[in-house]
Amino acid sequence: MEKTIFHHMDTVRGITEQTIQRIGEQIADVVPDGFNNNIRWNLGHIPVVQEALVFGTLGEKQALPEAFSEYFRPGSKPADWTSEPPTLEEIATVLSNQKLRIREALQGRLEETLPKPFTLPAGITFQTVSETLLFSCVHEGFHIEAIKRIYRFAKRQK
Repeated sequence: MEKTIFHHMDTVRGITEQTIQRIGEQIADVVPDGFNNNIRWNLGHIPVVQEALVFGTLGEKQALPEAFSEYFRPGSKPADWTSEPPTLEEIATVLSNQKLRIREALQGRLEETLPKPFTLPAGITFQTVSETLLFSCVHEGFHIEAIKRIYRFAKRQK
């Protein structure tokens, strides 16, 4: 099962990595009418949440650049940014490195029970590392779909 879960993570992250390669810096910052966030925020938010779900729930050190929490944490938005956010290239590097770090750190540990169950605001509770990792992939998929919608609207506005 571990092989399948890591393959799933690689597949989902591969889609994200392909998406980021297609997006230009200019369109990455457009917040279309009716949206709170832009493409850059969505791309940066993905590793922030995955880091918290995978490493945070284990009580282990999270290894993202400090700026990522500031810019991309849940509830943040580009309208609140007061300085330059990470570039798409920096975000791409973080995404790639995180995938490798997760595989390395969690090899043989996916069925490990979390120190304490973790419950999302929606009421979903996770007991194991594999549950948090798989949900982080679902979360990533949600944001890839949001990026696609934002991209379509942003292209129309430009």
